[in-house]
Amino acid sequence: QVQLVESGGGLVQAGGSLRLSCAASGRTFRAYTMGWFRQAPGKEREFVAASSWNSGNLYYADSVKGRFTISRDNAKNTVYLQMNSLKPEDTAVYYCAADLLPATTSQIMSAGSYDYWGQGTQVTVSS
Repeated sequence: QVQLVESGGGLVQAGGSLRLSCAASGRTFRAYTMGWFRQAPGKEREFVAASSWNSGNLYYADSVKGRFTISRDNAKNTVYLQMNSLKPEDTAVYYCAADLLPATTSQIMSAGSYDYWGQGTQVTVSS
């Protein structure tokens, strides 16, 4: 069982930066693939980024490549999402997710593959 708590959201102007954090409980955090997803009003939850258990494999949605960076500190049971050059279209509730995925890239990028979710943190980017 893993419990996830996100923090770091807020209001920022376009072009600005935010760093999201996701603190996880559980002694097996280091074994989990960790993902970030987001959901804007009226839209489906979409994949943003993911990290394999040892950060050896990192995955990004095309819309955030070159702007967002996922990282994790297994000693602190925390995964981060550094978001730079933010755009108004990045406005959404951002969710942290975890699972013991082995898995294919498509599975890692699919919200349905994750069993554990945080409560979400709002990110609003003003133009």
